[in-house]
Amino acid sequence: MAAAVRAALWGCLLLCVSGTVPKPQNVRINSVNFRSVLLWDPPGVHKGNISYTVQSKSIFPKQKFNSVATNLSVTEWDVSSLSVYGAYVLRVRAEREAEHSDWAVVRFKPMADTVIGPPSVNVKSESGTLHVDFTGPVADREQDKWSLQQYYGSWFYRVLYRKKDSDKKATRIDTKHNSEILSQLEPWTIYCIQVQAVIPEWNKTGELSEELCEQTTHNGVTPVWIVVTVLLGSMLAVVISVPVCFFSFWYLHQFTKHVFCPSYIFPQHLKEFLSKPPSGSQFFSPVPQEEHHFHDRLTVISEEPKSQSDEAVEEASKTTERPQDSEQEVSDAEILPPLERD
Repeated sequence: MAAAVRAALWGCLLLCVSGTVPKPQNVRINSVNFRSVLLWDPPGVHKGNISYTVQSKSIFPKQKFNSVATNLSVTEWDVSSLSVYGAYVLRVRAEREAEHSDWAVVRFKPMADTVIGPPSVNVKSESGTLHVDFTGPVADREQDKWSLQQYYGSWFYRVLYRKKDSDKKATRIDTKHNSEILSQLEPWTIYCIQVQAVIPEWNKTGELSEELCEQTTHNGVTPVWIVVTVLLGSMLAVVISVPVCFFSFWYLHQFTKHVFCPSYIFPQHLKEFLSKPPSGSQFFSPVPQEEHHFHDRLTVISEEPKSQSDEAVEEASKTTERPQDSEQEVSDAEILPPLERD
């Protein structure tokens, strides 16, 4: 405050003595997530309307100054369009009609000077642990909205957590991932969490996120008696299920065999009957036996002397006394009439 007052008095003195315009005061760069704005304060004492001109030049590669804004009536100018990988010299001066002040100069290197904002954080309580997810921050530029992690070579997140209303120092966890599980916490206890980005290559530490508080639930550790009960129950189930499965399979096998392959037991009395030889041939004779014809012998006595024809008849009667199956042995000469024989 005292410095500003002295600068205003010095500007007033110069203005009174030489009549020149004093230069802008307190020139600075406000840059967060590569959203960069050049700011300055107006001269302490001036007459008439004052305007401003802003110029910039690159240091590497070295260039000449070029005007980026002229005839400004405000005391700020957005310089986010400058490359984030460059190094620059910015300057501003005050102007009034044909007069102007000296240049107020500031150096700016976006990668080193920009402030890394806080990441977005989400906390979820589950089974006695806290699941913390975090993303960003992202570049706040018109050209792109990429995550700042893509601009820097090295990057990790730092998670800080502590019990609520506790005076102890917060526990710190560094991770290169976008999530972290906080375990070994006390059940039913409220913990407060903050996350920030760290860039060791540039020796930069980002801003801390808003503090989020979440209560843990049951720690998820199963008591020993529950474990023993579950193991005994499992063993008992196995002991019971094995015989049940065996008898079920056996019954199914027997049922299937009875349905698809039925067994027939031949009666014992039929076995004994068939094992004995047959007592008569009438059960197995394919052709009935020939009937035997019995004839009484008949003798015919004639008073007439026997002629040759009588002898033939007598001979024929003898042949009828033979069995029927010997008729085939009679020759044709014996059955011919007497006339044909002569």
